[in-house]
Amino acid sequence: MITRRFVLAGLAFSFLLPERAADAAPKRKQAPDRTPLPLVMLDPGHGGKDPGAIGVSGTYEKKIVLATAQELRRQLLATRRYRVELTRQRDAFVALEERVAIARRRGAALFVSVHADAMPDRGVRGASVYTLNETASDNQTAALALRENSADRFGTPKFRATSPEVARILVSLVRQETRVGSTRMARSVVQSLGKHVKLLPNPARHASFMVLKAADIPSVLVELGFMSNRADEAALRRAAHRKVLAAAMRQAVDAYFAAGGERYIG
Repeated sequence: MITRRFVLAGLAFSFLLPERAADAAPKRKQAPDRTPLPLVMLDPGHGGKDPGAIGVSGTYEKKIVLATAQELRRQLLATRRYRVELTRQRDAFVALEERVAIARRRGAALFVSVHADAMPDRGVRGASVYTLNETASDNQTAALALRENSADRFGTPKFRATSPEVARILVSLVRQETRVGSTRMARSVVQSLGKHVKLLPNPARHASFMVLKAADIPSVLVELGFMSNRADEAALRRAAHRKVLAAAMRQAVDAYFAAGGERYIG
């Protein structure tokens, strides 16, 4: 099986050959580095006929997360370190499976899904970060994953030709490396958000989120707060607060790549 490390090794070897030939030739002006910037794929949750969580005053999650993702995109592009795309740029429904497919087609180096939860207990508030795991870290997270995954009830089922057993084997081989990158990014987001906003207890959590199942792309799901909590909803409605959240996530992305996130670029 050809791995990314094998491909990178081959590329490194191919670059050595011209350098040896250049030793015997006159020095020429070195061409500028044309290595593409890493692509950060932002995924505003829900959209269109799927409003997501509805706040205590009627605010739709789909609008809050799109506005936050657009602000994060603006801040990331301002650094000139990344390319940035969104899985949706308007109020449109995109199936969970398609969100993952978009990131894979574009060759994303990092996938950040943005959400704002709701739950019956309106006293619960705070941000949190999730990575993929087939076993949920707690009952609350399991319920959250069930709600988020049910977004595909608005889509049309698709049948796959690949047998489930073969798919599981292939995914497990690649996901081991990807999980390291996802955990690194989750840790970075928690540290950065914790400096600016209230977090849930044990804010780094995990569950089987469908939108995080790109086996070869480090992925995290960020819950900005609870639409069911009056204080969280009021804060999320304010552009200034969303700007703070976006700045914290931008800092987390910077820290992730500074710590070696480029190793996980597909």
